[in-house]
Amino acid sequence: MVKSSKNEVKFVRWPAQAALRSECKAESIPCLLIVEGGAEPPLCSDPREDWVRAPISKADLKARVTTLQQRAEGRRTPVLDSAGTLHYDAQSVSISSTQTELMELFVQHFGSVIHRGELKQRLAETANGDPTRNSLDLHIMRLRRRVAAVNLSIRTAWGRGYLLEPFEESEKLDHTRARGA
Repeated sequence: MVKSSKNEVKFVRWPAQAALRSECKAESIPCLLIVEGGAEPPLCSDPREDWVRAPISKADLKARVTTLQQRAEGRRTPVLDSAGTLHYDAQSVSISSTQTELMELFVQHFGSVIHRGELKQRLAETANGDPTRNSLDLHIMRLRRRVAAVNLSIRTAWGRGYLLEPFEESEKLDHTRARGA
């Protein structure tokens, strides 16, 4: 496991440290690949990743690192651990096992719409039955309350489903006031 602060850019020698690159990618840690000698540079499709060849000027290196940090800040994603704890924005909240099953879908598709049918199917797999519309709505309502504690919001995409996304600044203020802080 790679230890890193939220925006710390890891320097990874390529291709010698390919395993470290994979760890960084899995943990959403921004990394700058230093391409060695005559090695072929890798394809970098992740916005939290870039590459350079040595030698590089300090000004160019600083610009690349700053860009990666800014991209990483804009691309934070929630993490759901095996114990049913949702981590986001340097905070965490525990959720029930049924909610964990639904939240796995939301985390996998963070920022994208998940159709009601897909959520109902996941709920049916965990509840061993055919969930009603009301039971799904009840789980979503409870999840909304739980994820608000970590600055996330479950929004309704009318006629399609739901999506998990970060609170907007105005919502953070409203949520903080509602909690009496």
